[in-house]
Formats: sequence, structure tokens, C-alpha cells
Amino acid sequence: QVQLVESGGGLVQAGGSLRLSCAASGRTFSRYAMGWFRQAPGKGREFVAAVSWTGGSTYYADSVKGRFTISRDNAKNTVYLQMNSLIPEDTAVYYCAADRSSVVPRIASSSWGQGTQVTVSS
Repeated sequence: QVQLVESGGGLVQAGGSLRLSCAASGRTFSRYAMGWFRQAPGKGREFVAAVSWTGGSTYYADSVKGRFTISRDNAKNTVYLQMNSLIPEDTAVYYCAADRSSVVPRIASSSWGQGTQVTVSS
């Protein structure tokens, strides 16, 4: 089981940028597909972005495509989410997910971090 710790959230004005990080424990990090999900108040958890085991493939929700970039550094056991051109609708708690059983992390089979709050003011 991998342990995940997110960081990098905060308050930013619309149009600004933030970079989230997710540090993973364990020696099998490179065997996990990694992803980011988010959950806004009163809403369900939704997929944001994912990256394959080697980092060679990335996947994005339509709502963030062209604005967010996911990447991973297997030597540092860390996955990143660079968020640019932020809008108030991006406000949510962002969760890191790790899944060994799927190319794109699935809610039912992922390990989760504790989440980091991102607030975008208009």
C-alpha cells in the first residue's frame, strides 16, 4: 500500500497558477498509475488528470485540458499538477490517487492522500 501526501494548495486569484505536489512512500511508486481528482462543496469527486507508470501517457478532463499539466518524477516518488489560468470553478479539495490495477486511477481501487484545498477568487 502506498502512502500519499499532497501539498501546494492555497488561495489564488483568477488567472493565476498553482503547482500541487504529491509525495508517495514505498519502493514501488513506478508501478502505480497516478492521478488527481477534486471535490467541490456539495459535489462528488471528479477526475482531473492522470499519468501512466512511466509518465509517457497523460489524460485530462475536458474542463482542465490546455490549462493543467500532470507529470511525475519516479526518482523522487512524486507526482505534480501544474495549474495555470485558474478559474473560480477550479475551487475544490484536490486529492492525489495511486492505482496499480488500472492505466487511469479509479475511485474504487485507488489509494488516496488527505487532500489539499485550492481556492480561486474572482
